[in-house]
Order: sequence, then C-alpha cells, then structure tokens
Amino acid sequence: AMTGIDKLAQPMLRLGGFRLNPRTNGPQRTEGITRISLQQIGDGSEYAFDAPRETSLGRVKFSPDGSRLIFTLTRYNGIEIWTMDVATGAARPLSDTSINAAWGDPCDWIDENATVVCAFKASARGAPPTTSDVPSGPNIQQHEGGAAPIRTYQDLLRDAHDEALFEYYFTNQVATIDIGTGRRTPVGQPGLYQQVRASPNGQYFLMVEVERPFSWLVTARSFPKDVNVRNSSGELVGQIARLPLADSVPIGGVPTGPRNYVWNPTEPHTLVWVEAQDGGDPQRTVPHRDRVVSMGAPFSGEPTELARTEFRYGGIAWTENGTALLTENDRRTRWTRTWVLASNGEPRRVWDRSTEDRYANAGSPITEPIPGGRVIRQTGDAIYLTGAGASPDGDRPFLDRLDLRTFETERLFRSADDAYEVVDSVLTDDGRSLLIRRETNVEPPNYYVRDTADGSMRAITSFEDPAPQLTGIEKELVTYERADGVQLSGTLYLPPGYQEGERVPMVMWAYPREFVDPRLAGQVRGSDARFTAIRGASHLLLLTQGFAIFDGPTMPIIGAGETANDTYVDQLVASAQAAVDKVVEMGVTDRDTIGVGGHSYGAFMTANLLAHSDLFQMGIARSGAYNRSLTPFGFQNERRTFWEATDIYAAMSPFFHA
Repeated sequence: AMTGIDKLAQPMLRLGGFRLNPRTNGPQRTEGITRISLQQIGDGSEYAFDAPRETSLGRVKFSPDGSRLIFTLTRYNGIEIWTMDVATGAARPLSDTSINAAWGDPCDWIDENATVVCAFKASARGAPPTTSDVPSGPNIQQHEGGAAPIRTYQDLLRDAHDEALFEYYFTNQVATIDIGTGRRTPVGQPGLYQQVRASPNGQYFLMVEVERPFSWLVTARSFPKDVNVRNSSGELVGQIARLPLADSVPIGGVPTGPRNYVWNPTEPHTLVWVEAQDGGDPQRTVPHRDRVVSMGAPFSGEPTELARTEFRYGGIAWTENGTALLTENDRRTRWTRTWVLASNGEPRRVWDRSTEDRYANAGSPITEPIPGGRVIRQTGDAIYLTGAGASPDGDRPFLDRLDLRTFETERLFRSADDAYEVVDSVLTDDGRSLLIRRETNVEPPNYYVRDTADGSMRAITSFEDPAPQLTGIEKELVTYERADGVQLSGTLYLPPGYQEGERVPMVMWAYPREFVDPRLAGQVRGSDARFTAIRGASHLLLLTQGFAIFDGPTMPIIGAGETANDTYVDQLVASAQAAVDKVVEMGVTDRDTIGVGGHSYGAFMTANLLAHSDLFQMGIARSGAYNRSLTPFGFQNERRTFWEATDIYAAMSPFFHA
C-alpha cells in the first residue's frame, strides 16, 4: 500500500487549489489500484482484471443495474475510460480519446447500463502555454471596497501564465458514450465544466461552467460560474444561476445564490438546490438560514419551495418511493436535525441531537444506485440504518430498521464484542441476510454473508494478513480522566515481542477536537477488536522498531460557542498530562522516553505541547501551521478573526512561544 518514489516524483502543476499531473491531465496522485476482482456472492465464482504494466486503475463504478463496471486506466501520458462485463469479466477500453480528470471524477452512468457521460480533453488544443522570462508588466491586484475576509489557501493561481495553464488543462469536452458501439456524441462545445450531471431520464444535463475573471486569492471552486440545464445536444434549456466570484463569503458562511444542486433521482427531470436566507452569514439572526427549492422541465418560471431550515442545510436524500430525508446543522451549538418530507404532509422531525453525541447517533440510511443518483433503500414503510454503534465499551457497529410512519426502530444486528463487523449491504428485504465486513484484532478484514436469524456466517473472501510481521502487536482500549474530571480514552499498541512489565519508548499520536458539552467530550472512540492495518506514512510503523504507540488519546478543547480556544493551551497540556500519567502508571513506558506527534491540526498540537510543557522528549509535527497570524481569518473551528481575538491567536501560535 506504500506509494513508490516514482509516483511521488511525477510532475505537478498547482492551479486554482488543484494539484495536476500535466502528462495525464488528471490528479497528481492516482488511486493506485492494481486489480479489480468480481466475485459472485452465490457461487463464489470470480473474475479479475489486472492493470497492465506501468498503469493504475481507479474510479470504479457499477452500473445502476449491476451488470457492468466502468473504471479509469491511467497510463504515463493519459487517462482512459474502460468497461467490464460482470457476467464474463471481459474488460475493454470505451474510447481512444483521453479523459480530462482535472476537476475530479470524470465519468458517470446515465441510464441502467448502456450509456456513460465523460469529460474528455478538448481536441486540437495544441501545446501548453509557455511563459517568458521577462514579465509583461507589474503584478496588479485591485480591490473594489467592502469587507472580504478570505481564509488562507494553497496552490492558488499566481499570474497570467497560471491563468492560461488553468484554462488549457481544465477545459473539457463533455460527451456521451454508447457502451455497445463505443460511439461518442459531444454534448455542446468545449468549456470549463466543473460539474456535469445527467437527469434520471438522461434527457438533460446540469452543467456548471467556470468563467473569467479568475482569482489569485481563492480556489477554482469559488470562481464565477454559470449553472445551466442543457439537452443532449448541448443546447441551453434553462439557466439556474449566474454566480459571481465568491471572494467575500463570511467566515463560516456560504455563498449567496443557488448552491448544492442535485437531481431528484426518483423523478425524471427535477432539479433541487439550496438558497441562503441570511446572506450566507452565520452571524446574522434570522428565522431560517436556508430554503430548499426544486424546478422541473422546461426549467422556466419560479422554483417550488420544498422546505426552509432553521439551521444551515446539511443534505437531502430520497427513498425509493420519493420520501425525502432533509438534514440541517448548526455549527455554533453543534446540533443536527433530520426531517422526513413526505409529498402529502408536513415535515416531521425524526432525529434531533448534538453532533458531538456519538452514543446517540442513529446511523445513516443504506442507499443503492439508480439512474440519476442514489436512493435510500426502502422495504414497505421501513428503511435500514447502519452506524458505528459508539458506546462506553467502544464501537460496535449495528443495523437497524426504521419505520418512517411511527419512527420506531428495530435492532436487526449488532457486532459481537470480540469482533468488528460492519454491514455493507442488506441482501434480502426482510433484513435476514447481510453482507458484512468482519475483522478481529488478529484476523484481517474479510466479507461474509451473515444470517441474522440463526447467527450463522459464510465466508465470501479470504484475504490474508498483508503484514504478518506485525501479528504479535497487542492492542487495548484505555480510559482515564483529566484533572478537571473530563473522561478521556485512547488505544494502546504494544510492539511485537513485548514482554509483560517491560518499559519501552512510546509515541503518542493525537488530534485535538472542540466540544461544547464536557460530558460528550469524554465519549469513547474506536474499538480494540479492529485489525491493525498500516497504510501510507503511518505512525504505527514505529511499532516495528520497538516503540509502543498511544493512538488517538483524546485531546478535547471544551467551551461554549466560540470560547473553546480561550483556554486552548491549558486544556491541551492537561489532556496530555493525563495521558502521560496513565501510560506510566500502566508500567509500559517511562516519562523520559515519550514523544508526541500529529498531522495537520495534530502537528499544530504537537508544536504547542513542545512549547508549553516538558512532558515529551521529541515531536513529529507533520504538515502543520504554527503562526496563526498567517491565517488571520480563522482556522479549524476558530471563527473569530485575528483582529477580533489577537491575544488568542498569539497564545495559540507555538511560533511565538518556541
């Protein structure tokens, strides 16, 4: 699973917040899949397609009816779209023209299994723009007045040459491909199409096209854009919005105008989107933050209002019969609500809880693909919910059946306490037969068919331990308490060959999180029944060198509203002190052989702990920011600006205290 240096050494362009490989016109990092296997659950028969030498696979998608796959194949100098037949395992390319994957996922299914839509490289575009060593003039940026707080972004456009490169690599030609014949049909003219989504009946396309002027201060996602509906020939049918450059969005807010556009997958051609009712500003006091609207063909006139949300819109999904589940979230109070919107009645609230309360999380609906998107699987009046099943004893995933009329739930399955079993699919309408992914602390993840009535299991896959050298790792979920009474927890890993009573060097790897409610900050995370899998640049690799690892010791920063960071350093040091005291008390390490590490905000934490305490002998701070005056318009969950909370920014910046 480790990425080779040859992959990391591929050329990279940083344009508008994207990292692009100019040779392939796709992401600089590939998914790196080397084989796609298809295995029948019924009889165990299997087909496989291996990536040709010096290529990689990615973006694997079943057709809605499950009979075919599409996937990308990345070569040294381009990306191709391929298809695979589920019944025979036969795989073949769909087009001899290279895909343009600059914006991300380049292809999707239009119908059950016969047609896909893709973004291709624009034909006859010539060589990439070149630059001169001599500038054409001064670098001038103009501001036209008004407050425009902008967060700090990386990989932005820097000059006119970057703008030309952006236009060259991100311009694409949208086209449909007939799976049977390979015939490619253009949809309109080439453009900077950031998003293309076909309607469920395949007759219309939602096309989001980026326009000039480009910005050197925000990413391409915030550039001006036209949001249009076009027919299969590319002709304009209706204009949903013309959105200006989003360079003055309030901190923690959203742009004004239509956003979050999706097709209702249960109707032939109904587009749904969201509009802010507070100017996108979370500081304004209004009765409703957002409204959700819809519009169908011919996409003219006023949209129909579906709902208004008191909090910020969080998402919408439909069941197979057209019932919608609408979620809204409030950042300030960390609260979430989900409503059931039936076509013939008033909205009914099904969930209402703190987002910090993992123990009360009812789970997420199981969905399945249909043309135009995904729907929530429904049997009669019921849907299925699966979740982590957080508890004081650790995570125990579950499957529930929820009646949408009465909101009563029935527990169909809960993972055993000595294993970690996640429901992948419900195979029968009565919920008796499930496809689960099962692992234990000594058995790698594999798929099984489980019978919920008699508890029997049948193995589907037999993946082996990818790193048997680590079999001797011991793992334990540890709970302890901070000096102020807040409950904390983490997972202790002991290296292979560890002897009881031995004291070994240790690294703690953590990530701070903000909480409003101190009772919820202490909820247990994780499970000691999970298999230890090491991927990428993992801190767990240090286990092979004789280190113990205290993984994910909770570092809660607690405070109401925007005040949590007022005592950031004190709470951080107190949490770290409690963790150190616990592992020393357990006899697995000594105080003078403990290090600390983290990634991103965890790196920021690491530098602060080294600057404000003598608890650790060393630190690994990976990809962090250490001087908060360089992020003056907020960071992480801090929404106050540098000028509103100058002392807080200074106190939290380890650069000031090193």
